[in-house]
Amino acid sequence: MKNVRLLFLIGIVLTIGGQSLYSQNKKERKEQKAKDIKEMIESGRFTIDVDRALPMGGRTVNLTTPYSLEMRGDSAISYLPYFGRAYSLPYGGGDGMRFEESITDYQSTFDKKGTARIKFAARTKEDTFRFDVQVFSNGSAIISVTPANRQNITYQGELAPKKED
Repeated sequence: MKNVRLLFLIGIVLTIGGQSLYSQNKKERKEQKAKDIKEMIESGRFTIDVDRALPMGGRTVNLTTPYSLEMRGDSAISYLPYFGRAYSLPYGGGDGMRFEESITDYQSTFDKKGTARIKFAARTKEDTFRFDVQVFSNGSAIISVTPANRQNITYQGELAPKKED
């Protein structure tokens, strides 16, 4: 009977001790991920993989094809679908939100919680797009786009992991 009590007591101690070690490791991993995200944003080279589009005045569209917004220093590569009303387009519909252009008016700030806010504009031969990107410390991202000749659209996604060189 003494051995059963001793084993039970040891089991409880190990369980409580193991949980505190796990939570500490979890906290460290969370802090490391936030640090990595901040470094990627500050470097100006990152990719956001988009999995959901939220058109203005429409239903949420879950995207099954891989779409993304990639930042490469002073240029943006947008491979995003567009759903919504267009006010002025070239004949044939144009390229939409698929472009590789240099950016202007770039601003990047971080708040107390580690959320990055990136604002910039990109001009194509069809339209001018103003981007407002929020990247949270857990890696999730919201991209709000305000085109000059179309309705606004918002995308949700995740910051892609850093590519090893």
